[in-house]
Amino acid sequence: MTTTDGRWVLHVDLDEFLVAVERLRRPELVGLPVIVGGRGDPTERAVVSTASYEAREHGVGSGMPLRLAVRKCPDAVLLPVDRPVYEDASARVMQVLKDVPGAVVEVLGWDEAFVGVRTDDPEATAREVQRAVLASTGLHCSVGIGDTLVRAKVATDLGKPRGVFRLTRETWLEVMGQRPTTALWGVGPRISARLADLGIRTVAELAATEEDVLVAHFGPAHGAHVGRLGRGGGRAWPDDTPWVARAHGHETTYQRDLDPAEVPDALRVLAEQVAADLRREERAAMRVHLKVRVKPFFTSTKVRKLPAPTYDAEAIAATALELYLALGDDRPVRLLGIRGEMVPPEGGY
Repeated sequence: MTTTDGRWVLHVDLDEFLVAVERLRRPELVGLPVIVGGRGDPTERAVVSTASYEAREHGVGSGMPLRLAVRKCPDAVLLPVDRPVYEDASARVMQVLKDVPGAVVEVLGWDEAFVGVRTDDPEATAREVQRAVLASTGLHCSVGIGDTLVRAKVATDLGKPRGVFRLTRETWLEVMGQRPTTALWGVGPRISARLADLGIRTVAELAATEEDVLVAHFGPAHGAHVGRLGRGGGRAWPDDTPWVARAHGHETTYQRDLDPAEVPDALRVLAEQVAADLRREERAAMRVHLKVRVKPFFTSTKVRKLPAPTYDAEAIAATALELYLALGDDRPVRLLGIRGEMVPPEGGY
C-alpha cells in the first residue's frame, strides 16, 4: 500500500540516545549496563534519564529513581547527565534529517523527530536515513513509517532497536487491535485506567467506541483526541514551523527536605533564574506557575495571573510564595518549581 500522493511520515528515534553518546566517548562501555541520570550519584535524589538495553533487562527504566535503579542493576555503570554534549549531538542529527532532499522536519526533542518525505519506497528511504545518521554521528536510530504522525510514532517501538516498521490505516487494527491502550502514544496509566472504567482495555475497543461516549467522560477536546489515538488518526504531515517558547521555568529536587521556613529563600533563587531567562527572551511573565512536591511524594501545582507583565524576580518570587502559602501545607518540601508564562510574541503563536 502507498499513500495517494507518495507522502509518508518517518518517525526517527535515536536508540538509547544519552548512553549511545557516552559510548562514543568511552567505547569500553559497549555491552555493559549503563545508566545516565542526575550527577551519577545514587545517594542523591535523581532519576534515570536513559538506561542502556542491558540495564533495561534488569527492569531499569527512564524516570526511575537512581537508588531503585542501582538496586535492580547493581553492576551498572552510572554516569552524570552532560547536557551540552547531548545538545551538540542532537543538533548534528537534526541537521542530517533536514538535509534529506525535500524533507519537512518537526523536532520533538533531543532524540526524536518526524520527517515528512515523498517517496514510493518509504522503507528504502528510512534505511537511507539510518545510514546517513550513523555515518555523520556514529549513532543508531529506529524509524517508524506511517500515513499519520500517530502511526509513525507507534511504529517506531515495533521496530526497535535499529529497525524499520510501517503502520498504515489498513494494518493498524491488525497490528495494534489487541494491544493494551497504553501501547498508544499519549495514553499513560491514568488515561488507561479511566478508559478501563468504561470497559475499554484494548486499542480495538477504543477504536470502536463512539466519540460521544469519550467526550462525556474526558470532555470535548480531549475525548475526541483520545478517540483519534485509538484509530491512529490525526495529522498526516509534520509541521516545521519554528517552535516559540510559551514559558520558562526552573525546578529543583532538594537533596535534603526543606522546612517551610526555608521555602521563601528557595523560591527567590528559582525566581531569579526564571527572570534571567525572561530577559534573554525579551518577553515578560504574565502568569506565575508554582510546583510543590512535599514528603512523602505529593505534588501540587497552582497558577496566578500577575497584575501586569514583569521581569522582576522579586515580584515573581512573591507571587510564588503567596501560591505556596495558599496551599496550607506545612509538610517538608522535596521539590519546588517556578514557571513564568510569557506574553505572546507580536503576531501571536
